Amino acid sequence: MAQTLTNTTLAAVERALNEEREEGAQRTSVMTHVVWAPPSWLKAAERTLAGLSERHPSRTILLTPAPRRKDGIDALVDVREFVVEGSSRCIASEVVELTLKGTRARVPGSIVVPLLITDLPVFCRWRGDPAWDGAELEQLVGVVDRLVVDSAEWEGLPGAYERLAELFDRVVVSDIAWTRTHGWRVQLAALWPEIRRLDRLDVTGPLADASLLAGWLRSRLRRDVELSHKPAKALLRMAADGVTVDTPPGGAPSPSDLLSEQLDVFSRDRIYEAAVRAAE
Repeated sequence: MAQTLTNTTLAAVERALNEEREEGAQRTSVMTHVVWAPPSWLKAAERTLAGLSERHPSRTILLTPAPRRKDGIDALVDVREFVVEGSSRCIASEVVELTLKGTRARVPGSIVVPLLITDLPVFCRWRGDPAWDGAELEQLVGVVDRLVVDSAEWEGLPGAYERLAELFDRVVVSDIAWTRTHGWRVQLAALWPEIRRLDRLDVTGPLADASLLAGWLRSRLRRDVELSHKPAKALLRMAADGVTVDTPPGGAPSPSDLLSEQLDVFSRDRIYEAAVRAAE
């Protein structure tokens, strides 16, 4: 049963984790997974994480800032266990939800470090608009190996891509919006060599996805490609110089599937980085 701790310490959180792990369950974490989730993103973050535990057993540290509350840390500590198929043994995935109150909300780096599992990679899923000039993003970038964003959650596109590009030499960055465009990029690549003369791309879908598709074409073709964008919640239609591009086969992956794919990647994606720079 999960433990709720009010105005607690990190040492108490560690003790609760040890108590929650039942005898016979093994810690099989393959990473520490940090999630920055402001209150408006908390439920979405929890739904996404619910679909990951069996695929990516990890220590998940979910950080929710509450800067207007009195200083302190509240915690929910849980160990979710899964039976290994064909065995009576269990694996355990640890979840720590921390509410960072008052000044604690401004120092997530120092709070996360004591809870990291030694010698395992550290991923950070940042929900919502990054605080580009804030200490929060700066600190977390300094302690994680990979930063995972979804630029469709941002305001200020495509200009915000310029700020994102400033991080590329400091931390490995991946973008779930870029992952969503994969099937459409395959369809566009199939138009080679005619696509070399492409002048305009029409996209119905999120602005982030559309901007990255246009940036990808500009960076690959090494010239300008005009983007005509019609807003929609998902990528629905694309046309190259007025000719409709076939919809990729298969259904749209779930948020958990999209994040899971990113948690299997560790190296820089130079093609993505070029697309970001050309999307600005």
